[in-house]
Amino acid sequence: MNKPSRRKFIQMGSMMGLGAALMPMQFCTPAKKEEAIVTDPEVVKQTLKSFGIQLYSVKDQMAENAQETMKSLASYGYKQFEGFDGGEGILWGMTPADFKSLNSEIGVDFVATHCDVFKNLEAQAEQAAEVGMKYLICPWIGGQDSIDKYKAIADQFNQIGETLKGYGLKFAYHNHDYTFVDLEGQMPQDVLMDQTDPALVDFEMDIYWVHVAGVDPEAYMKKYAERFRLCHVKDAAAGIENPHERGVLLGKGEIPFAKLIKESQAIGMDYFIIEQEQFDGVTPMEAAKQNAAYLSQLEY
Repeated sequence: MNKPSRRKFIQMGSMMGLGAALMPMQFCTPAKKEEAIVTDPEVVKQTLKSFGIQLYSVKDQMAENAQETMKSLASYGYKQFEGFDGGEGILWGMTPADFKSLNSEIGVDFVATHCDVFKNLEAQAEQAAEVGMKYLICPWIGGQDSIDKYKAIADQFNQIGETLKGYGLKFAYHNHDYTFVDLEGQMPQDVLMDQTDPALVDFEMDIYWVHVAGVDPEAYMKKYAERFRLCHVKDAAAGIENPHERGVLLGKGEIPFAKLIKESQAIGMDYFIIEQEQFDGVTPMEAAKQNAAYLSQLEY
């Protein structure tokens, strides 16, 4: 190496040394260990704060003594009631004042009642509004023999909803399995959903009847998000062919209620109403008590 080259090399080395000396300290300190990134946070489970019972589940006891039956049901943990007309009207023979007083005493919100909405609608609406109910619900229309007849019923539902709106009430239809059976290449339930005004008509999904008809309740709720505001929580046993004979205590059947409750709340479901119509080795009141205990502890 000649002298000029050697001198240049020494100068370059000195500059590199000086650069290293002046380098910011953060580039010279050891790298910190990366903090752990939480990719799967623990899911916080919850339970239903309030749920109800369709009083038809204990229809014989209601017929014997409606007030004492309602008091017993409240003691099981039910915070909501859904009624039916057992022959004494939607207030079970009580005056509006007595009816309201009883529900206030036992701490229950009488949310709705099933009734014949095709007769004496305004008289029933007046009573329901006076005691603070939120819904009048059509529980049955029967299987029709044409899609046009379902369309005509949908028109009636819109008219009923309009009438009830004037009383500060809402209208809903409660399904059975027959509206989930193909007719003329269409599903009648779809017709009722599509032909009714969402501002006037809500729906109450009977989860049991949808399930035994071979339709996925969760998928159908999502198909018509925000239309189902109430549901019947009713379990179905596996391995029984007759759809009318599959009713069992909650948790004894095959319907995944924890998942359904979680998913349905995100798309508009407001009320979860227990119902049971078949009883094997248990009385209706015992079933009501066990079902309440199950649902109050069900995490989702």
